[in-house]
Amino acid sequence: MSEIKISGLSPKGLLVGAQMMFVAFGALVLVPLLTGLDPNVALFTAGVGTLIFQLVTKRMVPIFLASSFAFIAPIIYGVNTWGIPATLCGLAAAGVFYMILSVVIKFSGAGFLHRILPPVVVGPVIMVIGLILAPVAVHMANGRAGDGSIVIVAQNPALVISLITLAVTILISLVAKGVWRLIPILIGVGVGYIMSLFYGLVDFSSVVKAPWVAIPNFVFPEWNWQAILFIVPVAIAPAIEHFGDILAIGGVTGKDYLKDPGIHRTMLGDGLATSMASCLGGPPNTTYSEVTGAVTLTKVFNPAIMTWAAIFAIIFAFIGKLGALLQTVPVPVMGGIMLLMFGAITVVGLNILMKSGEDLTAPRNLAIVALILVFGIGKMSFFSISGIGLAGIVGVILNQVLPNKKEKEDIEDKEN
Repeated sequence: MSEIKISGLSPKGLLVGAQMMFVAFGALVLVPLLTGLDPNVALFTAGVGTLIFQLVTKRMVPIFLASSFAFIAPIIYGVNTWGIPATLCGLAAAGVFYMILSVVIKFSGAGFLHRILPPVVVGPVIMVIGLILAPVAVHMANGRAGDGSIVIVAQNPALVISLITLAVTILISLVAKGVWRLIPILIGVGVGYIMSLFYGLVDFSSVVKAPWVAIPNFVFPEWNWQAILFIVPVAIAPAIEHFGDILAIGGVTGKDYLKDPGIHRTMLGDGLATSMASCLGGPPNTTYSEVTGAVTLTKVFNPAIMTWAAIFAIIFAFIGKLGALLQTVPVPVMGGIMLLMFGAITVVGLNILMKSGEDLTAPRNLAIVALILVFGIGKMSFFSISGIGLAGIVGVILNQVLPNKKEKEDIEDKEN
């Protein structure tokens, strides 16, 4: 692909950087809005996290880091169970997990991760993340709180708003072209928000009271080992996803980032960004596929563009009225997006299983996939570890202890 040369210090470079931030904006603020975290903090930590990533990777990879969707389920569960500070402790530990992985990759190579976490483990773990949140999406689409305990909006108008929001998002993702196809969520939320205005569901009093300039509402973690044991196994899925994202951006730019700066550096940058974000009250960071898509369209590969995107995110974080406005988005609008989002997460996991080519009815694979799904969705608990965390641990252990006849046969064939 032919690269368009743009200097990071030029007005064009600044403009493209702003566009990259806006491409990531919808997904970036959606995670804190769904989980109860502060969107202004998420903007700040996304910007700082991207700058940290650039520093660690020698400013070689044109990629933007922001809120990770993989952690939505554990954040919601953690906030409801232990509160925000304790949940942040678990999220910070997930970043440390990435850092440890980066060290192991540095000395053992990336292959070991695929041996410990093959598709038969990763696929169903990702599926659990989506399926466990399905009731939350349905409750919110019907105008109720995430746990279904409180009716916030009457069901009929809530369903109209949520389903139209969902329909617009799907339609844009199917038929839109250019940069519009990269922001279907943002457009869907916008349409749902406008409908909510007509129904009188938006209260702007908090926006009026909010100052134009304000320091983000930083929250600091509190030690909680239960949250750590619950959340760290969830980091398995985004760790695998990280490899795919780095390969994707490398395919776009025609460079092998696995070798230079090295996957160990990109993983370390991701881990540091995630721990930093969690220590300030933001969601964990991850490399953004939306921005990779925007890089593909614009053909601007200069990593300095992402520096501008990060700076814009940090500046926006200090606009108090922006945070207040984002928090006026009604529950049904979020519910409509979540119906698609959590289903999509499940489909990603299913796709990983299908692409692996494994026979899922083989006794070994059947046992691993079945127990991950049932333990995760059924919220099995063991020594204070439950749900997704326990499902991930069980999958890793079963993959190591159950005999793999296929591998044994391959080894015997090679010997003969």
